[in-house]
Formats: sequence, structure tokens, C-alpha cells
Amino acid sequence: MHIGIVAVGKLKEKYLVMGMAEYAKRLGPYIKLTINEVPDEKAPETMSEAEEEQVRDREGEKILAHIKPEAHVIALAIDGQLWSSEDLAEQLDKLATYGKSHVVFVIGGSNGLSQAVLKRANQRLSFGRMTLPHQLMRLVLIEQVYRAVKINRGEPYRL
Repeated sequence: MHIGIVAVGKLKEKYLVMGMAEYAKRLGPYIKLTINEVPDEKAPETMSEAEEEQVRDREGEKILAHIKPEAHVIALAIDGQLWSSEDLAEQLDKLATYGKSHVVFVIGGSNGLSQAVLKRANQRLSFGRMTLPHQLMRLVLIEQVYRAVKINRGEPYRL
């Protein structure tokens, strides 16, 4: 299975970079993992709704450029479905079983995802109603992907 993560922004904090590297290493024997970072748009601290939409649209174009037509896209969005770790494992297993072996998770920037990206998504996933920093969300996501792989293989999860 090929799992991709397309995320807005570059990881800067050392602990996040180290955490991502650790989970990428752990996933190495099981899946092909690609992570694509797209630059976040420079924008003033306060913006009108129209300006926020323009930022989302520009970031969305960059995100979509990294998604192949055959990919099954799961957008991380607050209004998405709430899944347990077991639900995520089951979803990934079903996708692999039915020929969707290329799954791409999308994490937007601080202003969220564009309508074009949300429209392209096959599913929307929420990790809860709380707003988390999009850079931290990347680490949470990769940990859950690792957990899902271990669940599907019937192997114990090790920290």
C-alpha cells in the first residue's frame, strides 16, 4: 500500500521532525510512505473572509498538484467523520482489498482547505472538534496510520 500525506507548511519544530522521522521509519517495512509539504501562503494576521478564501484556493492548487487521479483522498476536516483507530484500520484494509492501494491524506493550513480540495476528497476525517495546529496534526496522523497498520497485521503496538 502507498500512503501519502500532503500538508501545508514546513515542519520547523525539532520534536515534530523527529517524531515524523521515527514513525516513517517504523512504517518503512509495511507501506510506501510519501510526505509532500506545500508552502503556506503568506498572508496578514487579520483577513477578510474573501482573503482567507483566496489563501485557501492558492494552497489548494498546490495540494491538488501532488494528488494523482487514481488516489483515494482523505481530507482532514473538522466536519469530517469521527473514526476510532480500529475504524481507520478497517478503512485502510477495505481500500487495499478493493484496489485502492494509493491513499492520500490531506492536511490544510491554518485557514483550512479549499472547496476544490474538499470536492476532490473521497472522504473527510475528523480527529475531533478541537482545533489542533496543522503541524502537530501531521504527527498525530502518522502515528494513527502506524497504529492502523499494526492493527491490520494483528501485531502488538509498541511505543
